[in-house]
Amino acid sequence: MTFPSFFGAAPTILMRDPLAQLLGSATDGVIEYHYVDVVKLAGHSCPTVAGAFLTARAALKALYPDAIPERGNINVQMPAPEIQGTTGVVAQVLTLITGAATQGGFKGIGQRFGRNGLLSFASEDTNKLEVRFERLDTGAAVKVFFDAHRVPADATQPER
Repeated sequence: MTFPSFFGAAPTILMRDPLAQLLGSATDGVIEYHYVDVVKLAGHSCPTVAGAFLTARAALKALYPDAIPERGNINVQMPAPEIQGTTGVVAQVLTLITGAATQGGFKGIGQRFGRNGLLSFASEDTNKLEVRFERLDTGAAVKVFFDAHRVPADATQPER
């Protein structure tokens, strides 16, 4: 699969994942996520996918200003039902990066590393657009909002 060169110019997100370290999939426990990783997950690049990646990056920088964020230590609350608009797509990107999953997610090993139940959706449309991220260890929380409506259309693309 070949990707546009500008994908490589996108910022990256470093995550520390104690589970990945324990299981040997990341020997030092650090995983670096690139924009192309979320493009592969979604199967395409669009303002929603890019916005979800940037939303995660902004939230993690705010929650962990002086440290590498810990994957699996973050609760993510989506502002709308999973089936509404692009909420489900955004949630999938956030799951990849943060490890937060719905009840069907990884249950853990013993009492450690569980990620299930760390991702939740509003039960009805609340007209709120902010995704809430909360550290499990400190309780620090931040809300992040990405407005993809402000992304201008590409003038070189024909109207559909």
